Amino acid sequence: MPDTSLRPIGKIVRLQLQRSTLSLGEKPNRYYDPSPLMAVSELTLTPQGALARLPEGDVFDVHNANHPNSKNADGENDLSVNFTSHYAAIRERFGNGDHLYNGCGGENILVAGEGRLPLEAVAPGIAIRSAKTGDLIWLRGVVVAHPCQPFSKYASHATEPEAIKQALQFLDDGRRGFYCALAETQITTVAVGDEVFLST
Repeated sequence: MPDTSLRPIGKIVRLQLQRSTLSLGEKPNRYYDPSPLMAVSELTLTPQGALARLPEGDVFDVHNANHPNSKNADGENDLSVNFTSHYAAIRERFGNGDHLYNGCGGENILVAGEGRLPLEAVAPGIAIRSAKTGDLIWLRGVVVAHPCQPFSKYASHATEPEAIKQALQFLDDGRRGFYCALAETQITTVAVGDEVFLST
């Protein structure tokens, strides 16, 4: 019997790792470079963050607490999620440049979604149904991933302070994505094509 407390949003269309930080340089000349992103077909989720198990060895996301140069903020940003509809809104605002491809913001999990998904919609938790096992994997502790100035400049191509400020405001409130954490303590794996749900 289907769980009527869950509302399907869409399927995972991209999984990726940040092998190193995407914001480079020194203030006030920091800039954003998405080249360290690595797309994978499966992502292993742990209480410390995301990693990919590859034939040559494990590759840790930079927000994984076990990454040698970890940017993990005491568990608040273990994992990150965003939606294709948010990227559509970003392109509509800033133009359809090649640099604004789905996933350029660096989230671990990108879900095909429709419309705006504010914090209130995702705060109760995000559930992923594994196509391989049928298990529900819950992501909890959902908070807004506030945009950084380098990404805002990257997305908007803005150089003037007021234009950068407006870009920051537009990308906030979840449009840039959300941070979250694995609810369970056991290690699990998600894959491209797995279905994603929100609590009703």
